[in-house]
Amino acid sequence: MMIRLIYASRAVNLGPADVKDILASSRRNNQKLAVTGALSLSNGIFLQCLEGERSAVNAVYHHILRDKRHTKPEVLSLEEITQRQFTSWNMGLIASTTENTALFLKYSPTAEFDPYGMSAPALKEFFTEVMSSARWLS
Repeated sequence: MMIRLIYASRAVNLGPADVKDILASSRRNNQKLAVTGALSLSNGIFLQCLEGERSAVNAVYHHILRDKRHTKPEVLSLEEITQRQFTSWNMGLIASTTENTALFLKYSPTAEFDPYGMSAPALKEFFTEVMSSARWLS
């Protein structure tokens, strides 16, 4: 059974090299486990969508929970899925750029991007729109 897990956490002591390291290790590890998804970092908050076989997604999420660069993790949405949304991304990074500001705020309930306050349908719509229109960093 495949699932999609969306969680948020706050970044701790994070520098530019850390983001590159997180992205590189996510891609490497997720490929081995057949986990796909996307990661955004905006306003000091990680928002990540993970897709794949249930035990693989759980393994990745539990690894993230042990990472000291994350604090206050919270599962925002968890659902069974029949197909992946991020078929070609072991882990894509959604850039927090000027071009993406409107997209980040479109679904946020506050004036600053805050996924903790977003509903499950809004999170799903956010990631759907991200796939078609956001600027990605590789």
